Amino acid sequence: MNIEIHQIGDHKIAEIRAEEILVHNPGEGLQLLVDLYYQDFDKIIIHEKNITPDFFDLKTGIAGEILQKFSNYRVRLVIVGEFIRFPGQSIKDFIFESNKGRQINFLDSVELGVEKLSK
Repeated sequence: MNIEIHQIGDHKIAEIRAEEILVHNPGEGLQLLVDLYYQDFDKIIIHEKNITPDFFDLKTGIAGEILQKFSNYRVRLVIVGEFIRFPGQSIKDFIFESNKGRQINFLDSVELGVEKLSK
């Protein structure tokens, strides 16, 4: 795992880069959050390919548990990927509603993520 730092004015954003899945369960999601939080990051970009596909099946509860931790710590998160490949209206609705806010966003490029997090 590598961390690429995007510095936009006063905003320091951590982009997680890896080839493998880093978050298989809520515990690993929390560990990633805490590791970055204690490195003074409160804005994080992670790629969808680094999160278990089960995250995007809302019935598993993984997304809810992980995203609640980000909200509790007030760490903003952008997940970058191609979400159309995940079937089901519930995940589409979840992404749509999340993108209305500022805390958790699902976007299709790092550039959009950096722009969103730097506001």
